[in-house]
Amino acid sequence: MTSDARFEDGREGPLNLGALDADDLRVISALVQDAVFPASEMTWRGKDRRFALLLNRFRWEDRGRDRHGPERVRSLLVFGNVQRVASQGVPRGDAETVLSLLALDWQPGDAPGGVLELQLAGDGAIRLEVEALEVNLRDVTRPYRAPSGRVPGHPDDL
Repeated sequence: MTSDARFEDGREGPLNLGALDADDLRVISALVQDAVFPASEMTWRGKDRRFALLLNRFRWEDRGRDRHGPERVRSLLVFGNVQRVASQGVPRGDAETVLSLLALDWQPGDAPGGVLELQLAGDGAIRLEVEALEVNLRDVTRPYRAPSGRVPGHPDDL
């Protein structure tokens, strides 16, 4: 006889999540909030219809923060079925500019397609026109102590 999994059975480990609908995307958006990345870590492969970011993601899901302090982890955020990429407020020519990801926003279009917008700090945005929603978030390193030693904050949190 088998039993259902219990929350207590879970353990910390690397994330490997996919999103194929708006509800799934909200989960991934929450997990990548406050991720930072240099502009050089963005890749658009038109032939493969993939857009990818190598992020330094804050580990919002980490329940052991009181034991070891705030942590970040390097993660790949990959978007599939991408037909077109555009950006606003993203400096061109300076690959070392560090960008901060605030949220992922889905705007449905002709089903199953639509527009995915990556909202960046400072009014920047990356717009992905997609044939269908397909997003993957995968941790690729071990967690490391956040260099700031602090949990990211927002003016609305005050």
